[in-house]
Amino acid sequence: MGTNSNNNTTLQDLAKLAGVSVSTVSRALNDEPVISAKTKQRIWALAREHDYPFRHYMPAAPIGAEGSIAIVTPHMRGRPVPLTHPFFLELIAQIGEAARARSCDFMVSHTSPENYDDLVHAVTTSRASGVIFLGQGMLHDQLNQLATSTNGHFVVWGAHMPGQKYCSVGSDNMLGGRRATLHLARMGRRNIMFLGGSDPEALQRRRGYMEGVRESGIEADPKLVVAVEFELEAAEAAVARLIHRGVVFDGVVATSDLIALGAIRAIKRAGRSVPGDVSVVGYDDMLLSRLSTPTLSTIRQDTAEAGRLLVSRVLDFSPDHLPVHLPTDLIVRESCGG
Repeated sequence: MGTNSNNNTTLQDLAKLAGVSVSTVSRALNDEPVISAKTKQRIWALAREHDYPFRHYMPAAPIGAEGSIAIVTPHMRGRPVPLTHPFFLELIAQIGEAARARSCDFMVSHTSPENYDDLVHAVTTSRASGVIFLGQGMLHDQLNQLATSTNGHFVVWGAHMPGQKYCSVGSDNMLGGRRATLHLARMGRRNIMFLGGSDPEALQRRRGYMEGVRESGIEADPKLVVAVEFELEAAEAAVARLIHRGVVFDGVVATSDLIALGAIRAIKRAGRSVPGDVSVVGYDDMLLSRLSTPTLSTIRQDTAEAGRLLVSRVLDFSPDHLPVHLPTDLIVRESCGG
């Protein structure tokens, strides 16, 4: 906190602290394009640090919102988490519904943090009431540092990690991966493939898969654990390569519905049937999973409850908020067979 703890900071105070004119401070706080992004960031950071009362001086939102939320997607393996991913689109929609219920505006930020300084900018140079990060990317340690070194309000959609100091909302990833694997094993599948990436949620789902394999008495085969990041096309190509090499598998556990649908495309193009030859389980329960042919068995994540919790945790922020594990449900559809 700054030296003025009773919200007595004025435009003149900010101007003196920033070494600029009062008019520059006013224009920066109003996000006018004539002021450089660097200057705006410095002034917004000073305003937050010194408890400048934004809403008393700044124009109200067009619909008189009682607050605002910024949605930020961190980098993952050298690129932003893709907003075009259907699951993230559905989750953003549910965040929007929850924000609307709280008379709150929300925006999707153009920023995509790659390091600690980027995270600090995301939570301290925005005029939003708080920030929702969609995924941890590879920034778990930096998010821990952020939670203990700034007064920014933020919550993360993602995995619950060891030693976590920030609030997150996410599904029970290990249980989800385990349930999908055990279901396929109970159906008699003995060569079950895992398709997933290197983000924290996917790694936890892979651990659940490994637990399910061990519990079922199936011999683990490293060739059946395949790295795939996000895209349907990448999953399709990876499975097609395995089929071409003669790798034997009769089940697939995927870390997302999109990856599962890519696997099904490759299996069908190879002249095999789903679920006759191969049973497939995805993760998310996106709308696409209910519309595909065959319809996709999946581990359901409750995006409506996730959106509500993310919004409530960031608007009613408390550093004492604990991570939330949402339950997962196995939804059995045509891709698993009888």
